[in-house]
Amino acid sequence: MNQSSERAASHLRSPRRTVGFFTACGIVIANIIGTGVFTSLGFQVADIHSGFALLMLWIVGGIAALCGALCYGELSAALPRSGGEYHFLSEIYHPALGFMAGFISATVGFAAPIALAAMAFGKYFHGVFNFGSPILLSFVTVWIVALFHFGNLRLGSAFQNVWTLVKLLLIAALIGAGLLIEEKQPITFLPHAADTMAIFSGAFAVALVYVMYSYSGWNASSYIIGEVKNPERNVPRSLLVGTTIVMAAYVLLNAVFLATAPQDEMRGQLEVGLIAGKHIFGENGGRIVGAVICLGLISAISSMTWIGPRVTMSMGEDHWLLRFLGRKNAEGVPANAVLVQLLIVNLLLLTRSFELVVIYIQFALLLCSLLTVIGVVVLRMARPEIARPYRVWLYPIPPIVFAAITVWMMVYLLRSKTTESIAGLGTAIAGFLLYFCARRRVSAGQ
Repeated sequence: MNQSSERAASHLRSPRRTVGFFTACGIVIANIIGTGVFTSLGFQVADIHSGFALLMLWIVGGIAALCGALCYGELSAALPRSGGEYHFLSEIYHPALGFMAGFISATVGFAAPIALAAMAFGKYFHGVFNFGSPILLSFVTVWIVALFHFGNLRLGSAFQNVWTLVKLLLIAALIGAGLLIEEKQPITFLPHAADTMAIFSGAFAVALVYVMYSYSGWNASSYIIGEVKNPERNVPRSLLVGTTIVMAAYVLLNAVFLATAPQDEMRGQLEVGLIAGKHIFGENGGRIVGAVICLGLISAISSMTWIGPRVTMSMGEDHWLLRFLGRKNAEGVPANAVLVQLLIVNLLLLTRSFELVVIYIQFALLLCSLLTVIGVVVLRMARPEIARPYRVWLYPIPPIVFAAITVWMMVYLLRSKTTESIAGLGTAIAGFLLYFCARRRVSAGQ
């Protein structure tokens, strides 16, 4: 069977739609809340000292994520198929750009955050319970989570819902306790005249890159459109509701961190949650917060383990050389894609260093999301006849706002993190060129 026949056949297969609105919301929430919100503030307070400006980081990042979610919602309703940016960019621009986005997601886009979250889980678990080797715990965690997702889709859905609910309840408890504590730091969240300069500074733009990494996942349910019930309605709603919930949680959580822990103690530190926990709960606060983060990381690992293979599955359905990735087991799970991602995660865990990987990949991910959001405008102009069950609210403001914030970040990221940004751009170019190599191989074999 040639490539075009395979692609047509894959489109005719009826997807097993088992994911409802609440599960889709849970996937979005769980995919966003990971390590970023518990580690970013220590780097932000190094250059930004105003409480108002620090909270504005999370508000601006949330606004950008909301604008992006609205745009992805329209694309998800107009072009309903699993694959995320891979599918959208292929349909709007050219299959080569879609392949580029899929290549990034399939190689390190999901595997690197999974590995980073798994390593963090190992360290936090060891610190809380003083048991086991952190690196061994990391390997055990990713394999156990993957085994759940090798099973049927209903089991994966239940697993996702339970861990997401536990994580949200624990974060709410941390916020509530922080708001009730009497001893507060001498910080104000009201704006001052100097805050305008701070918000439009290069330091704010660079710090916003890390905030956007913390918001990564606001587009999560668009990757599994083929498994969502009533996708034209539930995918846009899940993107919007899930992102709004996380935005509120992030702003409140960082306000609690700033109000309960001295900035000098947090400056340059990764474990700001542990530091704040000690001031909120006493000496045992670090253990309590560590347990909270452990549970949250399991949910994040689970959601990314679920989402990532759906991207590679879509690529396998469309490209002859990758067709083994498009195969599903008897339960409808893309088992080969899950296994490939798991192997990449294991390789990354062996390196024991993911900070540079996360920095370099942010530029490539920002590029893909920028092209996708702009695609809302391009698609309306090029193909106005397509049915759009959901349209972006206040169009064209959301795509303009998202594009402006993203370009602003990318410019400062190129200036301050030049090597990592060029490496990320190089990864994108490699995926772009690989598409044409694969096409030539297919043509030669036919």
